Amino acid sequence: MSPIITNLLDTDLYKFTMWQAMLHRHPQTEAVYEFVCRTPTAFPLATLLPEVNRELDALCSLRFGKDDLDYLDSLRFIKSDFIDFLRIFQFQRAFIKAWAEGDTLHIEARGPQVHVMGFEIYVLAIVNELYFRRFDAEAAIVEGRQRLSQKLERLKHLAVEAKLRNPFELFDFGVRRRYSGPWQREVVQAFAGETSQWFKGTSNVLLARDLNLVPIGTMAHEYLQTYQALGVRLRDFQVAALEDWVQEYRGDLGIALTDTVGMDAFLADFDMYFAKLFDGLRHDSGDPFEWGEKAIAHYEKLRIPPQSKRLVFSDGLDLDTALALYHRFADRIQCGFGVGTRLTNDMGLTTINIVMKLTHANGQPVAKISDSPGKTLCNDETYLAYLRQVFSIAESAAKRPETV
Repeated sequence: MSPIITNLLDTDLYKFTMWQAMLHRHPQTEAVYEFVCRTPTAFPLATLLPEVNRELDALCSLRFGKDDLDYLDSLRFIKSDFIDFLRIFQFQRAFIKAWAEGDTLHIEARGPQVHVMGFEIYVLAIVNELYFRRFDAEAAIVEGRQRLSQKLERLKHLAVEAKLRNPFELFDFGVRRRYSGPWQREVVQAFAGETSQWFKGTSNVLLARDLNLVPIGTMAHEYLQTYQALGVRLRDFQVAALEDWVQEYRGDLGIALTDTVGMDAFLADFDMYFAKLFDGLRHDSGDPFEWGEKAIAHYEKLRIPPQSKRLVFSDGLDLDTALALYHRFADRIQCGFGVGTRLTNDMGLTTINIVMKLTHANGQPVAKISDSPGKTLCNDETYLAYLRQVFSIAESAAKRPETV
């Protein structure tokens, strides 16, 4: 079979936007990214090891082509020197390794951050697709198309519902845990072709280019986490990360991620300056309804009209939850909804929750203290406790860290 990844644009936009920022501001940073499966699997992932290594070999043979670079260069926030860097870039096989310990599959990327940060989405898409190849593909596609049809009809029904002040906007965020690359393309084509009034883009840069859609994405946890190890006072790492982002993009890509150390700690740093400079906020853990109310209350406290800002919801959404959030908030603030697994891997099969997260930068641990306790990620309990102390976060808010 042909390799799963055949084009380096087949990844999330925010990998490029974070990559450019780190190349310009902290190119010397060393980093470690580690793979974790958070949920039980139907068979040991370790059995995928030979196929994973074959796919990594293929990935590390790819280069950005002229058409790829021309497309990236057409995005106004991508700078010419970053294009020059990508022109000569190639993943180095020595920087990533996969091995098995019992039934557990381990994958680790270790090296200069600007050479290893890009591995994440490709690795997740590879493992996920290899995993689901073990199931009945014909039955999965039949079920997937039936469920896709139901989603399209549900979305079309919005046309006859009472209009809210702001429109419903749906994005595809489904690269990392998709059933397969071809299936993601079929899903995105269907939504773009049949529900273009509400479907506004995809995080997948390759599909955005090929289907003439808007590429969607700004920053992820790894960007903010890296600043925990860049020499700034730990209490100020979010401020430093946001400030560098503002200086890098000068008003573009203005959606800030809020849950690296929890929404409350984020809002303590998100003062009038940042609240006016950023277009809005992205939710990725915790109760989305509570989060949305906190965000609106924060803007109102700062005397910033919420109508001028945007909330992007992206935490394990399905279409029904997205619509419920829309009906709750769309008369008060602009809303966007990034749906991932339940858009590109709704095939009647039990999905798996896999991640590949930054665990160390410049030789020291970094952590995410999520508003959803099971999503907290750190392999150093001492550092996690220190981070909680610095940001006055109760231990219960960071319990059950994922060990990697």
